[in-house]
Amino acid sequence: MNTTKTAIVTGASHGIGQMTALKLAAAGYDLAICCQKDMTALSAVAKQITANGRNCLAMQCDVGDSAQVADFFSQIQITYPHIDLLINNAGISYVGLLQDMSDDEWTAIVNSNLSSVFYSCRAVIPTMLAQQYGKIINITSVWGEIGASTEVAYSATKGGVCAFTKALAKELGPSHITVNAVSCGFIDTRMNGQLSDDERSSLFEEIPVGRPASAEETADFIVQVAQSGEYLTGQVLRFDGGWI
Repeated sequence: MNTTKTAIVTGASHGIGQMTALKLAAAGYDLAICCQKDMTALSAVAKQITANGRNCLAMQCDVGDSAQVADFFSQIQITYPHIDLLINNAGISYVGLLQDMSDDEWTAIVNSNLSSVFYSCRAVIPTMLAQQYGKIINITSVWGEIGASTEVAYSATKGGVCAFTKALAKELGPSHITVNAVSCGFIDTRMNGQLSDDERSSLFEEIPVGRPASAEETADFIVQVAQSGEYLTGQVLRFDGGWI
């Protein structure tokens, strides 16, 4: 009987998703990973995983597109006999005044940040129900808890992820499936790369530990959550250096 665990990580070509996939592989998981655009980077992540003796399915997938998600999960089910862990990490940001946001920009961020979580959870739940076991971790943001000026749409989608997490945990708890969210503070990734040095310094002054988190230490925390028991469910776990 194959006892190797299998994890799915979306948005795994860079940053938190990349580091989480690598950390899970080091912990003994086989992986299914995807990204929307940068297949060169995703292939490099997959190569690192297989070089360490783990299996890895890597696919291009826009997780904000229902049909593409269905195809991705179909390939996962062909490749692996079970699914132990889903990490919904993929997402995009939008910085600007709400009044200047177009319909297309609004739709894009809702699809990428919130609908993607729905599509992936809907796809994995039947398998986890059949197993009577599984873990789902949704990556969200402290802006989803308190809101941020000029990031109204991003805050709204991440707030939706928080509520989604709490509700789905109640729905799936009787089937021994846990659902939690990791609410990230300032993480040193490409998504925050547009900030100037002065803006970064100002933010660091607000964070009690005085610095951003690295993608690697964020991934370490996500893996800790993944390895916790079933009594930890329905929680939005803040990882922000005491910021909020």
